[in-house]
Amino acid sequence: MSTETSAQRLAALYREGQAFWSSPAGQAVRHAERACLGPACERLFGVHSLELGFGDLLADMCPVRHPLSWAPTRELAETSSTLVCAPDALPLPDDSLSLVVVHHLLEVAPDPHHMLQEAARVTADEGRLILFGWMPFSAGGMGRLSPARRRALPWRGQWRAPGRLRDWLAFVDFEIERVDYCAFHLPGRLPRNTLFETLGRRHNLPLGDSYMIQACRRPQLIQSRGSRLRFTAPLGGSALGAARLNADAEAPREGACHKQRRPALE
Repeated sequence: MSTETSAQRLAALYREGQAFWSSPAGQAVRHAERACLGPACERLFGVHSLELGFGDLLADMCPVRHPLSWAPTRELAETSSTLVCAPDALPLPDDSLSLVVVHHLLEVAPDPHHMLQEAARVTADEGRLILFGWMPFSAGGMGRLSPARRRALPWRGQWRAPGRLRDWLAFVDFEIERVDYCAFHLPGRLPRNTLFETLGRRHNLPLGDSYMIQACRRPQLIQSRGSRLRFTAPLGGSALGAARLNADAEAPREGACHKQRRPALE
């Protein structure tokens, strides 16, 4: 598959995702997920963050000074702080972001294993990686029983439970801190029932349409290191291709942990 064809397919998927997240059903789920993310954002600070997904920024309430959005092509970049690239080839330095959010993209990404590796690679040791996914066994998941529906978002793709992603995260040296469930409703209804949402979140029942995983790098792998590669200026530009680095950044000290791109999981 050529690069141009891959970009075109990603662009078509991106537009379809935007259409869903702007629909009443998408907006209802988004509202519930923002409520889940809010308490986590209160503890997240930093300079740079990145959100990989199809809708508007979900984590815009987080106190991170320079949030980046993502788009697969220049034409789809809506702001000057949009990273234009393939989601499994981020043009960013290692450990450069305080927060990385992957919002319902692992289900439909062409190469979800490498995309998760890239998201982990650019997350700083003290940063957080947050994954949003669809629960396979939920009221919304019942819609996937129809073969016709499974050809459209959000029912398309491979839905994975948090336990499966625990193994994926361990492969990239991350571990789950917490899993929260959100978007509770009866079959055939939108997740707008305040009572259901309150009870479901209070008891953190694994019955919501979606879940939010908070993950961090394994503590035993975080080592004291010298000066790290860092940005010389705030990232920006809708056609951002590669981040500039300080030329005087020190080389990693002897014994430092080096990150390499791993082969994909089977």
